[in-house]
Amino acid sequence: MCGIVGYIGYREAWPIIIKGLQRLEYRGYDSAGVALMNGHLSIYKKAGKVSDLKQSVEGENLSGTLGMGHTRWATHGEPSDRNSHPHSSGDGRLAIIHNGIIENYSSLKEALLSRGHIFKSDTDTEVLIHLIEDIQLQTGLDIREAVRIALDKVIGAYAIVIMDKDEPDELIAARKGSPMVLGVGEGEYFIASDASPIIEYTKNVIYLNDNEIAFIKRDEILIKNIDNTIQIPYVQELELKLEMLEKGGFDHFMLKEIFEQPRSIKDCMRGRIYPDEGYVQLGGIKEYAEKLRNIDRIVIVACGTSWHAGLVGEYLIEEYSRIPVEVEYASEFRYRNPIISEKDIVIAISQSGETADTMAAIELAKSKGATIFGICNVVGASIPRLSHAGVYTHAGPEIGVASTKAFTAQVTVLTLMALYMAQQRGKITQSKMVHLLTELDNIPALVEKCLLSNDSIKNISEAFKDASNFLFLGRGSGFPVALEGALKLKEISYIHAEGYPAAEMKHGPIALIDEEMPVVFIATKNSSYEKVISNIQEVKARKGRVIAIVTEGDTVVKNMADFTIEIPDADEIFLPLLATIPLQLLSYHIAVLRGCNVDQPRNLAKSVTVE
Repeated sequence: MCGIVGYIGYREAWPIIIKGLQRLEYRGYDSAGVALMNGHLSIYKKAGKVSDLKQSVEGENLSGTLGMGHTRWATHGEPSDRNSHPHSSGDGRLAIIHNGIIENYSSLKEALLSRGHIFKSDTDTEVLIHLIEDIQLQTGLDIREAVRIALDKVIGAYAIVIMDKDEPDELIAARKGSPMVLGVGEGEYFIASDASPIIEYTKNVIYLNDNEIAFIKRDEILIKNIDNTIQIPYVQELELKLEMLEKGGFDHFMLKEIFEQPRSIKDCMRGRIYPDEGYVQLGGIKEYAEKLRNIDRIVIVACGTSWHAGLVGEYLIEEYSRIPVEVEYASEFRYRNPIISEKDIVIAISQSGETADTMAAIELAKSKGATIFGICNVVGASIPRLSHAGVYTHAGPEIGVASTKAFTAQVTVLTLMALYMAQQRGKITQSKMVHLLTELDNIPALVEKCLLSNDSIKNISEAFKDASNFLFLGRGSGFPVALEGALKLKEISYIHAEGYPAAEMKHGPIALIDEEMPVVFIATKNSSYEKVISNIQEVKARKGRVIAIVTEGDTVVKNMADFTIEIPDADEIFLPLLATIPLQLLSYHIAVLRGCNVDQPRNLAKSVTVE
């Protein structure tokens, strides 16, 4: 879950690397470091943010047209100067940056210690660069072959870049289970964990595959797999635009991305819904239409916010397609012995397409014969390539660590999939389909209307910025909305928050209710409306403070709750897309009022590419 940038070409490397690290800082911000080739191998690194690194190198020689940089999210070894990347070999000739985890580092380290190697950090990464050095010492092999042999010995996940002082015109990059993209320019190449540091310089990229090693010079690139077979690279064009990576006048990326949701939802639906004709077209899974008519079950695997989207999908698919659905944490699914067969479809959801646990769950499901559908935001990521078929969300880059527009885009795709499956299985009438698609087509405008509550939500946030705990309660598809609301609040404000089905409140959580406990209810007018009103009364009877998300014009709940936030009226199927918006804004404003860094909350990284 670290950010990697590398450059070799005719430009000065330092400005490219530093700007790239700042764009990748959402992937990790415990420490940062840069290695430059400027007559010798120079390494600069510092605990803290990229800005701390910049301040620490003032007055240093930062020249050089070859270099690499790293921004870290700590796994092995606490955040500190000595644990920061890059790490060096014992003789200082080699340097490495690394995203991932070397699982067998301990046994490798013991062997290296017995041969006289001395380590300066607590990281697994330093073990890898010493292993490469050791192979060269023992065999006399060149750096290329030593890297290949070393990677064949390690167990785990990695995206690495290596520099060799004796090969001052080459970078070596490799990946397995962690993302890496190579930018192709004229007389220059770029390396990064994702495309955001590259787009300013080139739109032509190569997505490195698992077990591939790239040997990169200024005017050529050679890619081999770990078995030493030459690979033919596939160069493709990025759809990303530079302005998508800027804040655009907003104080934070998170707020910008909340306000981008009318557009991102619309982009997600574009070319896929035909309200007048009453049908959904999903080209990414079209060839599996026949299988969808005959499957026994769908299993959804995901983590975090994507898991909450999967819970919404369960309600939608079972309601409209009449297919049994199970939603699993990918991190738990992989360690069970799940009952999966060739009659099942497994839907894997991941914003980044690189989530390690979800990728492992896919591999397990594939080994049991299941068909895999991927839902992902990043074109060219690992999960779309591992899946048999799938649907991109087209939400655009999401820089804020707390997911917002990715969630609503995932829910939109799951809504489309539920209706598409219902259509293929003959479980929905044409008139009902026309009605739902007409409403869905209007959802971006209704989300825009939800955003008009921003100022009033900011005022409500003032009353709760010092709270220590929150409860979020909902029924039906309002339950996963409550879970997502609680997750957003705890992620960025560090307030303890829990989401529950409202009916479960009496089975334990009600013991927590007193005048200090804020309770957020999803209390829109739907099939559970009367039941939720009863739950609100139970909270008020115990002096709880109630914030209610209500349907526009509702006066019943308004007279009971301490604060209400209105959302437009819409079919119950679209509740998660609308009710989520005010909860995102509530979390955002509370966190800002508490002085938290909402774009880079502590201990978190955007993409969980390690276990």
